Amino acid sequence: MKAESFTKEQVIGFYRKMLLIRRFEEKAGQLYGMGLIGGFCHLSIGQEAVAVGTHAASKSGDAFITSYRDHGLMLACDSDPNVVMAELTGKETGCSKGKGGSMHIFDVEKKFFGGHGIVGAQVPIGTGIAFASKYKKKDNVVFTYFGDGATNQGQVYESFNMASLWNLPVVYIIENNEYAMGTSVQRSTLVTELYKRGEGFGIPGKQVDGMDFFSVYAATSEAAEHTRSGKGPILLEMKTYRYRGHSMSDPATYRSKEEVEDMKHNHDPISTLKKYIIDNKAASEEECKAIDKEIRDLVKKSEDFAKNSKEPSANELYTDVYKSVSYS
Repeated sequence: MKAESFTKEQVIGFYRKMLLIRRFEEKAGQLYGMGLIGGFCHLSIGQEAVAVGTHAASKSGDAFITSYRDHGLMLACDSDPNVVMAELTGKETGCSKGKGGSMHIFDVEKKFFGGHGIVGAQVPIGTGIAFASKYKKKDNVVFTYFGDGATNQGQVYESFNMASLWNLPVVYIIENNEYAMGTSVQRSTLVTELYKRGEGFGIPGKQVDGMDFFSVYAATSEAAEHTRSGKGPILLEMKTYRYRGHSMSDPATYRSKEEVEDMKHNHDPISTLKKYIIDNKAASEEECKAIDKEIRDLVKKSEDFAKNSKEPSANELYTDVYKSVSYS
């Protein structure tokens, strides 16, 4: 579907969702600085088009799984911002009752199967979900996300081999934000065209402008159709960029301020979509400002909800550890 094929309401909806991720992540950064979010916290500011564009190309029943940079994708899957923020702040009203925190958030009802803290660990899990989908003869695709840093993990290629061998309905999405945990792709890998990483397993790949919503949507729609039609896995390399450090403890001194500012001012996914909206008269500048205010208010409510929620009780430590199984 081309840009002009969307209705005004649809485009504004995508813009609203991307803006929600941006404002939510900015607030999460503030709360982390205030000590209200503990542990690790990885923000996806700058990468909003990947989350929203890929989800927009999915259909009901499709599954999503990613790494620890997970808040944005979870919100793209239409999870409740209140519940996500409560989890980040370790409260009992969070999706994992405050025990998962930033890196381990889930919403199975929305088919969002987590944030995972081990680099690359979500790739075999996503492949397994795809196996289950095929085994149950479901017409669904599993979108499995991982970063450029995870592309050198062995379990990724074991997963590629099995997915290709068994013709599984999985779309692998590399969010290539160029620096992994702090080392550029150029310094860490010889073949920097990551979309070629599946070729040895018979998995076709494509490189995509991950900073442009419409490019992400178009490529993902095509990939999902390929996979859903029984042609097996496919690999998309989304060329994107994170404005903040790898995590909140990363000052990101390995790249220049000029490079970051260039991306913010000339390639920002939200500004690009906003320009499209205004140029095509889907909404005015004033209406876009009103949407921003609505989103800021929504994020403030999530902050208040999290702050006013209770801490989990000590007994919560012992729940969800084992699953009771009856053999009767």
